Order: sequence, then C-alpha cells, then structure tokens
Amino acid sequence: MLLLTLFAVLAGAATALSPCALPVLPVVFSAGSTGGRRRPAGVAIGLAVSFTFAVVVLVYMLAALGLPDELLRTIAIGILFLFGLSLIVPQFGDRVETVLSRMTARTAGAVSARAATRAGEKDGFWSGFVIGSGLGLVYAPCAGPILAGVITVTASQEFTLERLVVAAAYGFGSAATFFVLMLGGRRLIAPLARRTPAVQTAMGTTMILLAFAMYLDLDVRFQTTIADKLPQAIVNPTGSLERSSAVKSSLSEAKGGQPKGRSPLPLAPSADGSQRLPSLGQAAEFQGNQRWFNTANNRPLTLAELRGKVVLVDFWTYTCINCIRTLPHLKALWSKYRDDGLVIVGVHSPEFPFERSAANVKDAIDQNKLGYPVAQDNDFKTWDAYENQYWPAKYLIDAKGRVRYTHVGEGAYEETDAAVRDLLAEAGARDVGDEQIDVEPERTENFHELTPETYLGSARAAGFVNGTIVDGVHDYRRVNELPVNALAYGGRWKIDTHSATASGSRSTIDLHFNARRVYLVLGNRGGPKNVRVRLDGKPISSGDAGRHVKSGVLKVDGQKLYSIVDLGSVRSGRLSLQVGEGVSGYAFTFG
Repeated sequence: MLLLTLFAVLAGAATALSPCALPVLPVVFSAGSTGGRRRPAGVAIGLAVSFTFAVVVLVYMLAALGLPDELLRTIAIGILFLFGLSLIVPQFGDRVETVLSRMTARTAGAVSARAATRAGEKDGFWSGFVIGSGLGLVYAPCAGPILAGVITVTASQEFTLERLVVAAAYGFGSAATFFVLMLGGRRLIAPLARRTPAVQTAMGTTMILLAFAMYLDLDVRFQTTIADKLPQAIVNPTGSLERSSAVKSSLSEAKGGQPKGRSPLPLAPSADGSQRLPSLGQAAEFQGNQRWFNTANNRPLTLAELRGKVVLVDFWTYTCINCIRTLPHLKALWSKYRDDGLVIVGVHSPEFPFERSAANVKDAIDQNKLGYPVAQDNDFKTWDAYENQYWPAKYLIDAKGRVRYTHVGEGAYEETDAAVRDLLAEAGARDVGDEQIDVEPERTENFHELTPETYLGSARAAGFVNGTIVDGVHDYRRVNELPVNALAYGGRWKIDTHSATASGSRSTIDLHFNARRVYLVLGNRGGPKNVRVRLDGKPISSGDAGRHVKSGVLKVDGQKLYSIVDLGSVRSGRLSLQVGEGVSGYAFTFG
C-alpha cells in the first residue's frame, strides 16, 4: 500500500507536466497569478480535493440519482467561465469573493462574519478553491490508463479506503506541481502589477475562451492528437513504472485482481484411494438479489430450504464467452442429475451496465434455454458473500450446506461431473453411476497463444495504438500498421468508462488478432444498425464469418455478445469493422 501511494504521488506530479495537462495550464496560471496571495494554495487544494472526490465518490452519486456522466464536466466548464468573467468584470469578481467568504464565515464560529469576509476578500483563498475544484473535474481523465483503472470505480464496484488514498495521493502530486508552477508564474507576473486591470482582463479572456473550447471538446481532441503523434514516454511519463513488477503487483491488488478468498481446490485422494472432497467451509446464503427466474412464481430461493440437496452455484454473465461455453455442460448436468437431488443456481453478476436489465437477462436465459433457477445479482451481494473474483466460477455445496468443490473458468468438466456424483452419493442418491455425461462443450484451443480479452471503454482499455484512451468525443486518424494483439480506433468515437460509441459515418475499429474465433459485445440505440466486416483487407467470406455475420454485414439488434470471426484454426488476422453511428462496443473476446 505504501509503495502504491508513493507511486501515485509521483505519477500525479509527472502527469501535471505531461501534454495531457496542457489545456488546463493556462487556467492554472490565470488563476494563480491574479488575486490574493493565498489564491494559489486555494487552487491547489481545491484541485486535489475535487479530483479525489470526482474519481472515487461522485460516480456513486451520479448512479444513485440517474444523472449523466457528462454532468461533472459541464459543471467544471461553468465554473471556469464564471471565474474568467469575474476577472474581466472586477465588480463581479469582488461580489464572488464576498459571497464565498461569507459562506465560509457561517461555518467558522470562532471568527466573526465581518472579519472572515475581509480576510477572504484579501487573500483570495476560497475563490482559488472553487476554480481548483473545477480544474480537478476536467483534469481527472489525465490519470495514466492503469492507475486510472485503480482509482476510477463504477457504482457496482466496492468503495474502499485504499482507492480513496490512492486517488488522494495522485491528486496531491498533481496539485503540488501546479502549486509550484503558480508560484513561478506569480513571480513572473509581478513586474506587471501596475497593469493589474489589463492583466486580469487578458487572463479572464483566456479562461473564457478555454471554457468554450472545452464545451466544444477541443481540449479532448487536442489530447488525442498529441497522444497519436508523441511517444508514449511523453504522453504517459510513468508508464514504465506502471509496468514494473513491484508497482504492477500493487496495482493488481488494489484493482481486486488477486483472489481475496477461496481458490480452486482439486479432488483430494483419501487414504483408501477413493476420491474425497474436502470441506471448504459453510456456504454463504443468496442475498441482495433483485429478481429470480425459473422458480415458482419467481420467488427467491435460500440455501436453508435447499438443505439435503446438492447445490451447484454458477457465477456468470451473459456476454462472457467463457461463461457461455460452459452452459451446455451445466444444462447436461441439470438434465441428468436433477431427479437425483442436484439443484443448479445461476448467479448473474453483470460486467457491463446494460447487463443489469432484467429484460436482457431473461432474453439471455431464454436464448440459451436455461431451465434451472437464476438469481439477478446486480449489486454483487452474493458475489461478495462468496468472495468471488471470476466469471465463470462454480461452487459445489453438499447436502449439509458446506462448500466442497470450486472451479474457476472453463474446463475441468470431468472433475466437476465426478464431484457432483460423489456428493449426490453422500446425500443418499442411488444409482448415480460413474458414467460421464455425453456433452463435450466447446473448448478454447491453444489458450496461451490467443489475443487477450480487450475492453473498449476508458476504465480498462489496453492495447490501443491511439495512445491513452480517455472519456469524451474524439476524432481518431486511421492506423495502417498494427502489431499482433493491438487495435485502433478510426473516425469519431464517444468514449466512456465502459464502452465506445460510434459518433459518425466513418467510425472504425481495426484489430490484429491471433485466434480462431473473435467475439464482440455490442449494443445499439434505436433500431437495428449495421457493422461492415473486413478480414485481411477484404470483405469477410462466408467460410470465415461468425454466425452473426451475413454477407459481410453484422446486424446489431440488441445488447449481447456477437460472433464475428470463425476460422478453421488459430491464426493471425487483421479485422476491420466499419461501425454504424449509434452502435456501442464493450469488449472483444477470443476463442
């Protein structure tokens, strides 16, 4: 934790000097070089506080109130505009200082309102704090891509003190650098003190122009352009540190990448040579679920009422290809052993926001023909109760309510089948036999050689040659050369935390993959939209196309996982997608 905190301070300081911070530097100099002597401190503290608050706390408030993510940026732009106006119109600026000082005076019982007001008017701390707060909101996307994944959370993730400390350390590092720059700027501007009105007017005009530029997303386009043209060592100064083994390990732990609880345990042979399953502790109860499917009147189930049965709990989500590939085996287990006392409960814990829709979950249950009960776990309450970390993950519970076997990911079908039979026999079931079920699920071949799962939203984007992927609307230039496992945006895209939405007629994604099958999670707004698919520079042939592609065109008619490429074997290929306006992409997966 100490290493990660120190790294966050260093990363924040370095980012304040990187090209990403260039759009906010004129605001920093304008705010810090004018007004009272304590205004630079106010700006720095305001930036550190608002940055921390924006990336860790406000996301929960926006989700709870159903407000758009762009609201924070809009508020920040409004603050910058009003502050610029206060510099141009001194009477307005004095009024702002007075109001802010009186507001703080009401919360300070030890100082009279009049004294506090005079002090505030003189030193400019609180006006600086307000402008720093606005800067923190627009500066947040500058965090490096890996560090941003740690400190920027979604409303479905756990709020932790560690994330708060890391965000605060990053904000402190940036604020300290800006504070030094402001002091330097203030010293340079001192000779012009006799021309204070003219200087303030120039500074205010600069801030208003920047506010308009931010309103038009010109700052974001600027950041994208320099990210395309400059070396990554300049764009993300601490990138090499992020990839070091010590920091990478700390980042992984902070992101929840390490298992917090149980790990998969294989069958343990007993002394007499038979197979015996160890007890891994009492199973957690189902909890915090929004809806139940495939139960009588859709009522919730409890482990207490299932006591005496063998229960297999399967954590899944309907766009996860690894989860989907395990469903045939689960359905076969359910069909063969349910009359012997096996109950399967699918716990649907969503990875993307649209997977929280009960209607979408029901459609996925119907499409995959799942007959066993499924619980909707939107708030990850059951997931957390099992200390789970993975999709898919299976927990096998005996008739006494104890976890006896777990498995993460695909595979181990024979072992899971044997474990089910052993626990059914323990529970008193007769004639379960030792014959394996006759379903062979689709297996991932040469898994270690495949292109890794790739996310399109800013929170987990990796492998892009466009530079750091940040929120906002961007115009990307088309990339001709791509190394293996790399991808690139082309044209106009609107990027947010979880997805990328095509925002023009020429929006493209290019991917150099190594796999047999390529899948992509897509959604759309309005009616069906088309995605044109090319493979290795030509329209994809019917022999290479996935099941959702017809005549080189993929029709996006819902939010789900689409099969795009299906080759005869694992090989490298260049996939080019021309994406219809309004179509959102979430993640590539491979098989």
